[in-house]
Amino acid sequence: MQTDRSATPAPPRAWLSRFDTLRVKLFLAIAGANVVLVMSIYLIYSWSFDKGLVEYLNKADENRLQPMIVRLAEGYRQNGNWEWITEDHQRWQDLSREVLGTGRMPRRPGEGTPPPHALPGAATATPAPTPAPAPGVAPAVPGTPPPPPTFTIDPRLLLLDPQRNLLAGPEGRTEQAVLKPITVNNELVGYLGYVPRLQMVASLERVFLGQQRRTFAVIALGMLAAVLLNAALIARWLSRRLRVLGEGTAAVAQGDYSVRLPIRGHDELTQLAGAFNHMASSLQAAQHARQQWIADIAHELRTPLATLRAEIEALQDGVRQPNTANLDSLAQEVSRLTRLVEDLRLLSLSDLGALDYRPASIDLGRFVGHHLSDATGLPGKALQVRTDLAPQVEIRADGDRLDQVLSNLLQNTQRYTDDPATLSVQVRRHEHEAQLTWEDSGPGVPPEALPRLTERLYRVDSSRASVSGGSGLGLAIAHAIVEGHGGRMRASASALGGLRWDIWLPLNTDTAHG
Repeated sequence: MQTDRSATPAPPRAWLSRFDTLRVKLFLAIAGANVVLVMSIYLIYSWSFDKGLVEYLNKADENRLQPMIVRLAEGYRQNGNWEWITEDHQRWQDLSREVLGTGRMPRRPGEGTPPPHALPGAATATPAPTPAPAPGVAPAVPGTPPPPPTFTIDPRLLLLDPQRNLLAGPEGRTEQAVLKPITVNNELVGYLGYVPRLQMVASLERVFLGQQRRTFAVIALGMLAAVLLNAALIARWLSRRLRVLGEGTAAVAQGDYSVRLPIRGHDELTQLAGAFNHMASSLQAAQHARQQWIADIAHELRTPLATLRAEIEALQDGVRQPNTANLDSLAQEVSRLTRLVEDLRLLSLSDLGALDYRPASIDLGRFVGHHLSDATGLPGKALQVRTDLAPQVEIRADGDRLDQVLSNLLQNTQRYTDDPATLSVQVRRHEHEAQLTWEDSGPGVPPEALPRLTERLYRVDSSRASVSGGSGLGLAIAHAIVEGHGGRMRASASALGGLRWDIWLPLNTDTAHG
């Protein structure tokens, strides 16, 4: 029976995952880059050393051969041909050694003595007596030419005639040789050639070059070890700091917003840790605000619901009669719940960016004036209203939403100001914006509470408590509507002793320059 091997999953290679870490990747990246750098330096150094050494030796050869060219030219001038050097190889060797500074070698027995005119300036030599033949060795037969001399000079030197025919030196090197002309009375009489060391390097030079390469190889290995150690330390340091950041991120992802990363240094990782801490603080504040928001909503809904439940139970038990007054009380609590739910809906729409606006051109001064005249005629707390409304301050806004802002501000003033209440409203043009200033009389608001007045369900102290049924959402709604129009809203202390609101709205671009 055959088994289906394709259905069997391959065993996971857990050992490979150990190398798929940031620490290993950093180590490989840093070490690999440095290894390539070390090897490149080694190759460049070797190439440069080889080339520089060969060029130096070739240049030295050229400088050392110049005196030999002078000696050869002088010999040719005295003899008129090259026979004085080509027929006596020993003289070629002696001349080479003398000029190149390698010492003069003694002549072998049986070799002729150079004539007095062989070398320029050379002293006359006395012919040496012919030595007796060694025992057992046949004497030289008279008239028999001596054996050809052995060529022992550096095989890189050559002597050629003007037609570049080889006169002295090794065969087969002519094409490789660099030729230096020999002139006598401005006439070319021959060439002195040498084979560059690029094609032929002496054994001593090879040994020296090998020593240099071995020395640098040891240095390269030491650098490589230092590079690997340095890469390991850097990778460990970076991975440790990033591991702390990863652990903090995992904690935040699990809902622990109290985690904070240590701040050490001023590098980019420190800045990242600071940004992470700021993010965690913001998330923690948002979580706390959400929890407080839910608790406040529950509290706001519980009061009217408890009142409704009590009144309905009283009606059911016959304690209270279903007359007009009791029904009006129930309707008032229902209206309070309706307003609260509507306010919550408006804020949720604003958070989602789904609060719709129908903008139109509005004269802000005239609009505020009409709203105040209509509102002051309604029953409620009497207000002494002072206005300073500049004409022709055109904005583009949704009249219904703007009416909500003014209604919330007016309700806030009527609820929380002491009698006799005073309200001062100004509208004026401020650069490219329209500015609405709303000030009421006391009591005022503590300075530390001013930035929080537009928070949802936020209340200050008992002097501005919700004694008249406010939900604590009116100012938050007003702030959301103002921002939805591209404006801004700020609270401060009023000169009348109460609260001052400054609202800036952008002017209508069609009429701002009119």
